[in-house]
Amino acid sequence: MPRWGMVIDLDSCTACGACVLACKVENNVPAVGPAEAAMGRDIAWMEIIPEAKGAYPDVRMRFLPRPCLHCDNPPCIKVCPVHATYLDPDGIVAQVYERCIGCRFCMAACPYTAKYFNWHGYSCERTANGGANPDVSMRSRGVVEKCTFCHHRLQKGRDRARAEGRELAPEDYVPACAESCPTRAIAFGDLDDPGSEVARLSRSVRAFRLLSELGTEPKVVYLTESEEETGERA
Repeated sequence: MPRWGMVIDLDSCTACGACVLACKVENNVPAVGPAEAAMGRDIAWMEIIPEAKGAYPDVRMRFLPRPCLHCDNPPCIKVCPVHATYLDPDGIVAQVYERCIGCRFCMAACPYTAKYFNWHGYSCERTANGGANPDVSMRSRGVVEKCTFCHHRLQKGRDRARAEGRELAPEDYVPACAESCPTRAIAFGDLDDPGSEVARLSRSVRAFRLLSELGTEPKVVYLTESEEETGERA
């Protein structure tokens, strides 16, 4: 089975937010007003996190696009009392919304704050484009949700390949964030395929994983800024 993963090149990312908006539109993620956002009720399956580096006066900002990291050793699934979140055979940390009881243990366990509690019932008017993607279920109030690597696209890609009598090709499964990135900063594919772009990039000397010391083994890998930009070795 493939082990789907992502590599994000921080040298190429401009923090334009295209990935954030594409994710919201593709996955029926609701838009909330400033009052709800101030209470921490915003939902962003893909979020761009600013990070300051250096000390005054030599301070620089970098921006990390942060989806769910789909860990190989995810702490969130270990604390869920009803098995509403689990690691599927493709290596994707999945959610069963109908099973979720909204206890939010998984949110507390996730070191990347990549899970969100749904405070409102969904309607088409609350989504980013005022409509709904019929391929993605609308979540009900009181459940936890997160990035799925656009798993519905994998299902559609497999169905298309099966109907055409061929194997699944890399271009058959591309999440919305990677597809929308204008600088191609996001690469996606099978980490266990040594010939894939994402596997090659994950072996780069510039590659690092967030909070790798925790042993979560995330399948989202970052490429640090190049030596020419940072003035230091990656």
